[in-house]
This record gives sequence, structure tokens and C-alpha cells, in this order.
Amino acid sequence: MQLRIGNGYDIHRLVPGRPLILGGVRLEHPEGLGLDGHSDADVLVHALMDALLGALSLGDIGSHFPPDDERWRGADSLMLLERVMELVRERGWQVLNVDTVVVAERPRLRPHITAMRASIAARMGLDPTLVGVKATTNEGLGPTGREEGIASHAVALLLLP
Repeated sequence: MQLRIGNGYDIHRLVPGRPLILGGVRLEHPEGLGLDGHSDADVLVHALMDALLGALSLGDIGSHFPPDDERWRGADSLMLLERVMELVRERGWQVLNVDTVVVAERPRLRPHITAMRASIAARMGLDPTLVGVKATTNEGLGPTGREEGIASHAVALLLLP
């Protein structure tokens, strides 16, 4: 039996004219802002994919879904997560659990946590009790605190039976 842990981080700038998608759930920002990126810019799912890929020593999402590749323009990050899960399973690994935190001043995320967990768990083929999603603010400090962007951290624990 082998265990591996991976961690991931992502941050995207908040801009007008883009949807705000976190954990596969579309949210409304009070200022009508969304996350800028080549795909749907779901920082929560991006950090989670990086944690999974890191646990397997397979690089990061940029090496699997490069931002200069038009195939990934506007891509649904949950679909990309499914592809990362294929890599996990192809190598014989099993996800024991994942834990994430989103750092954002606004919008309030607590009412959406259950939906985010369910969305991620469904795409990973996991029970929602194995998917942690938390939210915090940066107390007005740094780029997330100034509401210039939203960030996320993630860890994943994998088992090779």
C-alpha cells in the first residue's frame, strides 16, 4: 500500500464580462464580475487538478491543458477534472479524500458550499463526504483582499492499494 499527497494553488483576476464559476457552480458577484482565464477559470477546480497531478508527479494543469491551445478555450473545468481523474485511475490510484479552500472577499460562498461539493464529487466519482470545500476571506489584505481576484488551495490524498 502506498499513499501520496499533492497540493495545488490557483488564482485568477476578477474582471467584468466573465462568468463567475467556482466548484462548477455559477455564482453572481455583487459587482457583476467573473474570473478571467483561458478556460472557465474555475480556480477551485484548477487547484484541485493541480493537487491530483502533483500527487502523481505529472506536472500541472498547464502542461496537460496549455493556455495557448485553442481546444481548451472556454473549457468546462469539471470536464478537465474528469480527464485528470482518468489519469489517476489509469495509474491504479484511488482518491481517499480532497480538501480545498477558496479565498474571496465576495460573494459569500457559504450558501453554495454544498452544491460545490456535490458537483466536484459527482465528476470525481466520489461520495461528497470525501470532498472538503471551505471558504475564507483575506481580511482585506493582498490581491484577494483588495478583490482583484479569487484564489484557491487544495490537497489530495491518494492510495495505491
